[in-house]
Amino acid sequence: MAKKSKKSKKVTRKAAESSKKEETPPKQLSTKDYEAHLANLQEELVKLQEWIKHEKLKVVVLFEGRDAAGKGGVIKRITMRLNPRVCRVVALGTPTEKEKTQWYFQRYASHLPAAGEMVLFDRSWYNRAGVERVMGFCTEDEYREFMRTCPEFERMLVRSGIQLVKYWFSVSDEVQERRFQKRIKDPVRRWKLSPMDLESRAKWEEYSKAKDEMFAFSDIKQAPWFVVNADNKRRARLNCIHHLLSLIPYKDLTPASIKLPPRTKPKRRYVRPPITDQTFVPEVY
Repeated sequence: MAKKSKKSKKVTRKAAESSKKEETPPKQLSTKDYEAHLANLQEELVKLQEWIKHEKLKVVVLFEGRDAAGKGGVIKRITMRLNPRVCRVVALGTPTEKEKTQWYFQRYASHLPAAGEMVLFDRSWYNRAGVERVMGFCTEDEYREFMRTCPEFERMLVRSGIQLVKYWFSVSDEVQERRFQKRIKDPVRRWKLSPMDLESRAKWEEYSKAKDEMFAFSDIKQAPWFVVNADNKRRARLNCIHHLLSLIPYKDLTPASIKLPPRTKPKRRYVRPPITDQTFVPEVY
């Protein structure tokens, strides 16, 4: 009997150790690995850009989530190597008095892409279901009307030929707290903490409820929500970009290697004006 109990203890211990291993989060990506993966994905993004331009596609990508979830970091890595004439970012501020009297979707609709463009919304019309709902910036009737019309608005976009992709960046309260503290200590990041961000800290549960209700209404077949685990910034960036690339089938239209033509020799000797006539930037560094 004693032998059996020892064996059972060993089995129990092994099971506990294996469960601990499963719960252990993946290791942080090394800078070398992260940069190598990112470089490969950015090269693919350039191919996607050329395909969007060639095929005259219209792509809209929404980035939503809690404050400090890393939305801006992903957007920055997506656009880093792309042509701003093809891929542009829309980050709207507080609506003006005039915009407040317009149809709610009107100011967003004016930024939708034409053929051959991809638009990335750093926060979008879902402000009404999140910030405005929780902070009381809209009435109950306005909120309910948004919930009714938003799915129809998005179906209409899809029917018009727009490919709509929606990402929600999910971050734990512990990680958000750490990122807030980093921003407070870093002068070049402190601007990222608005009074609204600080107030949202005290309304964690209310934001969670608002997000769950928003998903219940707007996670539609034509434009589903894709949740990005954003506790690890590097992995979140790579996973999101990789997923975006997987949603739009594209071909490699990279231009062939270019050979620069030789410069033509001037027929007449050109005398340039004296260099002292120009105003130079002081060489402080």
